[in-house]
Amino acid sequence: MSLSKRFLKSKPVCKVTFRLPAEAAPEAEKVTIVGEFNDWDKAATPMQKLKNGEFKLTIDLETGKEYQFRYLIDDETWENDWDADKYVPAEGSDNSVVDLLEQ
Repeated sequence: MSLSKRFLKSKPVCKVTFRLPAEAAPEAEKVTIVGEFNDWDKAATPMQKLKNGEFKLTIDLETGKEYQFRYLIDDETWENDWDADKYVPAEGSDNSVVDLLEQ
């Protein structure tokens, strides 16, 4: 898993690319990213499945904030991002965090 960030100079936005590698969910048919940026809506933000089995999504997020999120695999299995900026305790597990506070 990985997070990559591209801060825009023209506006307070960062293009964040989320990747879930094939080995993290080898049998997955679909993966959605669920977090504070989409009000924890399990269906709002599906990721694209690539030919190599990896799931990928790039979204624009407002800078100056931190966002908690998790991956939802096939509507049943939750997974954190192994390369998240940090983790915070949540109900029964931890949430991944992408930190856009500083560039």
